[in-house]
Amino acid sequence: MRDYLKFYIDGKWVDPVTPRTLDVINPATEEVCGRISNGSAADVDKAVAAAKAAFETFSRTSREERIDLLERIQAEYQKRFGDIAQAITEEMGAPASLSQRAQAPIGLGHIATGIAVLKAFKFEEDRGTTRLVREPIGVCGMITPWNWPINQIACKVVPALATGCTMVLKPSEEAPFSAYIWTEILHAAGVPAGVFNMVNGTGVDVGAAIASHPGIDMVSFTGSTRAGVEVAKAAAPTVKRVAQELGGKSPNIILEDADLPSAITGGVKHVMNNSGQSCNAPTRMLVPAKKMDEVIVIAKAAAESTTVGDPNGNAQMGPVVNKTQWEKIQRLIKAGIDEGATLVTGGVGRPEGLDKGYYVKPTVFANVTNDMTIAKEEIFGPVVSILGYDSVDQAVQVGNDTEYGLAAYISGTDMNQIRAVASRLRAGQVSINGSGGDMMAPFGGYKMSGNGREWGDFGFHEYLEVKAVLGFTPKQAAE
Repeated sequence: MRDYLKFYIDGKWVDPVTPRTLDVINPATEEVCGRISNGSAADVDKAVAAAKAAFETFSRTSREERIDLLERIQAEYQKRFGDIAQAITEEMGAPASLSQRAQAPIGLGHIATGIAVLKAFKFEEDRGTTRLVREPIGVCGMITPWNWPINQIACKVVPALATGCTMVLKPSEEAPFSAYIWTEILHAAGVPAGVFNMVNGTGVDVGAAIASHPGIDMVSFTGSTRAGVEVAKAAAPTVKRVAQELGGKSPNIILEDADLPSAITGGVKHVMNNSGQSCNAPTRMLVPAKKMDEVIVIAKAAAESTTVGDPNGNAQMGPVVNKTQWEKIQRLIKAGIDEGATLVTGGVGRPEGLDKGYYVKPTVFANVTNDMTIAKEEIFGPVVSILGYDSVDQAVQVGNDTEYGLAAYISGTDMNQIRAVASRLRAGQVSINGSGGDMMAPFGGYKMSGNGREWGDFGFHEYLEVKAVLGFTPKQAAE
């Protein structure tokens, strides 16, 4: 049982202004595994005041000082790696193997990337007699989700620190343990008081206070599109910058010349990874209609070979995060059945032998049409929808026929055709033939999937303002 009842404000662990607690539920057992405090606008006020005061000095630190700080954070993170991985498994149900090989390592990845970018980043450049200066934007509010908790904290906090900003973080109340350890890491690394502050709580109580706060200069939000709209509305009266990474319904276009066993199996397994709780999951698989029967056989085998169970064991897939998510996924699976899609495998209810925990059957639907609910709504669970197409033009049209535009996937052997298809897809990131991740590649979406970009040097720009100093260089010297 973890009791994390204090907030981190101005370099100290402090009690909330008004004591209120929230239970944290282990999704594998449905039992309370910890408690956190639920903050308020008054706690946010204290955190913002600390961040604002710290900005006066931290914004003036040198590149070398901030590199040294990030390297100390890197060393402390390595010491707590096991604690981070264990916390993520407990709080949101990621299998221990996934926490060890992906969830926890990606935090280190963002730190290493931030250090590399900072060493070479151009904060100043001259254009004729004008000097362009990129300066830290100020106090940043950060609201992060539960599905990849350390990933989304690190990809915000690291570039903010690297650029000289100060910040207030509200991690998800569903997955607060890893955020607490992250904060202990930053404290141990000697982050100056007030530079990083953390206030736990709900979106209604803490997230809204951050988004609307006049002392916060920008908000970085990752979560659902619905919540992102609310954040933008709350931020609008103070005209602060809002960077958002939101939902997705990503197409996975399997071209006719693709290696079907590899492409179909890889696509299904990708969705099942992290119990389908990834905003960029390739949940709409588009295949040549004439190959639908062959695809169904491969997809069925891939889904049914995915083991589900105790995240502390050897299962490949753990539970989804909570009861609300479980019930939403069940409703959408039932909608797929009711609307006439072919249920290939899986379906409603828990997997056999699991009568407790928020476990979902690995589910595949075939013969889906793009007007069905399961093709339109972000399910955020281990559910694949397979749609048939008759031509590449139709595949592109259907792939783009969504309000989202976060990611897209293409499999095939003709690289000229693949590149042509990639150029037509309205998505922030396109992956070809199962290509692995790139920590330097920008991550973010088109349309209702958000605005702005994170990761690598693109992530730095979200935390910088551009100042033009006219006449900085006398005209004769410039010539």
